[in-house]
Formats: sequence, C-alpha cells, structure tokens
Amino acid sequence: MGSTGIGISAAISVEDLRQRAQARLPRAVFDFIDGAAEDEVSLRRNRAQFEDLAFVQRVLTGSTQRDQSVELFGTRYASPFGIGPTGLAGLAWPRAELALAKAAAAAKIPFALSTVASVSIEDAGAASNAPKWFQLYLLRDRGISRALAERAKAAGFQALILTVDCPVGGKRERDPRNNFTLPLRPTLRNVVDFASRPGWLWQVARNGAPRAENLVAAAGNAKGAQALAAFMEAQVDPAISWQDVAEVRKMWSGPLILKGILSSEDAAMAADHGADGIILSNHGGRQLDGAVSPLAVLPYIAEALGDRLTILCDSGFRRGGDIVKATALGAAAVLLGRATLYGVGAGGEAGAARAITILREEVDRVLALLGAPSLVQVDPSRLFSLRLARRLSEQKPVMSTVSQGRGRTNGGLGLAP
Repeated sequence: MGSTGIGISAAISVEDLRQRAQARLPRAVFDFIDGAAEDEVSLRRNRAQFEDLAFVQRVLTGSTQRDQSVELFGTRYASPFGIGPTGLAGLAWPRAELALAKAAAAAKIPFALSTVASVSIEDAGAASNAPKWFQLYLLRDRGISRALAERAKAAGFQALILTVDCPVGGKRERDPRNNFTLPLRPTLRNVVDFASRPGWLWQVARNGAPRAENLVAAAGNAKGAQALAAFMEAQVDPAISWQDVAEVRKMWSGPLILKGILSSEDAAMAADHGADGIILSNHGGRQLDGAVSPLAVLPYIAEALGDRLTILCDSGFRRGGDIVKATALGAAAVLLGRATLYGVGAGGEAGAARAITILREEVDRVLALLGAPSLVQVDPSRLFSLRLARRLSEQKPVMSTVSQGRGRTNGGLGLAP
C-alpha cells in the first residue's frame, strides 16, 4: 500500500480506505486528519445524522438509466459531489493537492484548493484544465488575502470559497496528546511514531515536510517552518464581518461561496451580501464541538432561501447514500474532506480516484434501488424520519404509509420546517 498504491483497487468502501490510510500514516498524522474538537460530539453527530433518515423506495418504475450529474455555477459536473478544501493535505501524501486535483478532473467533479495548501496556487492551477475553486481565509493583513485571490484568478480558478467559521482555531485534543504540532517538531514520542511508518517517513525525507506554500512569500522575514507557523497564527482575524464579505464580493467577479453557514439568518445575510452559494458546514466537527450538523438544518435553510443561493453541504459524508439524502433535502451537491483524504493517504492519486469511484457507484446504486432515473426526482418524499416516527408513536399510532411529496421540503415524515 505504499507509493505504488498496491491494494487500493481492493478497497470497497471509504472505510476501507480509512483503514489503509491509518495503517500507512503515523498515528499523530492520522489523528490530525481523523480527529475533531474536544469530546468530538459533532464528529459523531455528523455520522449519526444520516441514520435518522430512511429511504422510501419506489418500485416497478421501468427505469434502466440513471443521471447523477449536476450543474453548479454554470458548469455541468458528472456527480453531485466534489473535493472540498483541506489544509496541508501534503501530510497524507507528498503534494497531495495535485493528486486530488487530477483525480477530480478525471472524474469531472469540482476540486477546491485551500489557502494553506502544501502546493502553490499556480501548480494546482496547472494540474488540469478542469474548473477549480479556491478557498480563502481573510487574514489580518487584507492585502495578503487580496493577493491570494488575484493569484487564484490568474491561475484560472473559477469560484472563490470564503471560509467564515474560524475566528479562532478549534481545540483538537488528539493533537497535543500525540505531541503533534505544525510544523512537525521532533519529540521522543513523535520520533518513535514516525519511525514506525518508514514508507511515510521516507517520502517526507525525500520531498520535505509540507508547509503552507502560498503564505511563504507573504511571511517575508519569517524564515523557517516554526516562524512561518507563528506568522500564520498571528494572521488569524476574529474581527471579520459582513462588511468584509461585501468587500470580497467587489473584488471577486466569479462565483462567491461562503463556507461555514449553519443558520437561516446567516444564509439570508449571505444572499443579501452578494454570495452565489453557501456551504452548510460545521468544519467536520473540528471547530465548535456540539455544533448542529449540517443535514439537520439543511431543509429549514432550503425552505427559507428558496432559489436565492446554491446550497452545498459538507461534514460527515462517507457513503453515496449520504450524498443522495443531502440532495433530496435541498443541497445542490456535497463537498468531501476526510473521505478523499483517506483515499490519498492510502495511496496518492490512485487512492483519491478509488474514493471517487466508490462514491459514484454508490450514488448510482441508490438511485437504481430508489427507482429514480435522476437526482432531481429524489425529493423529501423519498425520506422517512425515524426519529419523528418514534416520537409520534409515543403519542398515537403512526400511519402505515408515508405521505407523498408536495415539494422539496415538505414530503415524507418530519422533514418540513
């Protein structure tokens, strides 16, 4: 499972890829990818959110072909998911962002590059001719952020994702327990941990430890990895506001997407300030532990917004069925973080491509079993809330049939605001 990607084709689920990545990566690195904030309540809830919703199949539909393609911001993509921005993915595989970008281009799905990627904007832009998106943090020095956006535009990035849910970093407790820091600093525990994964260690020795490549020039006199890390931490700005969003809207002429929205009020504000889309996200549970899961608020936000914005969703997606449930509730598509990082961590570009293939095949299979020839025909009437059914059963007998949908947000049982 090393650099050749042997064994990747045998993976039959994202969890298989997760286990392969865990076997290949040092514990500290794997936990950095896999872990979340504090007690990891949000991390677990992000997975549990899918268990409450059961599919309602329709049979004898006679459909033999399925279409899972979607249109996002004027571009048609082959599947209703893409690769979201993940910082320093190079910890999982050397120059992992290029592997992810190439796998996404081959699969005709979106790819988003992080501000703190381990490859340059220009290298990622040149990785393929496919449409790409760039994720931006607003730093204290707004000139740095403006320059990053201008570089992204020059490198051919189509859309800008502005992350808005990180006024401070989350308390990710696995990291200090593993003596894990960025940049990587040797300790007795880490040396033993890293040495236990010689394949990964050899790749790091050969390619160098990953760093936030796009901030090196901006850091100026901050020489060395530790100085660069201190510079990045000092640039985190808790004072960003809706006025800053308005300024970004003036600066960026392409699609603008706000990442980290979880309330109807903020979704409406995003529309008011010129955003073209939002990403419902709790940052994969890595920021505010106990935050609501995106799927729980998705139908309410979709109902409140109507057609004002394109709604995307992330956090916790591991199966094609998860993706179909989100689109049924009003999401145009889903962005993946850990799912494709597990793939690239297991086997580079081959692993990323395998993760995409697994999810694409699962989406197709779900559509076939639902009796739906296309995603647009899967609305809330195809979902049944087990939680609400249990609650109602305590009050009165639950009807044996599920109401048919009368729109994207009031079909099924318990899915309407």
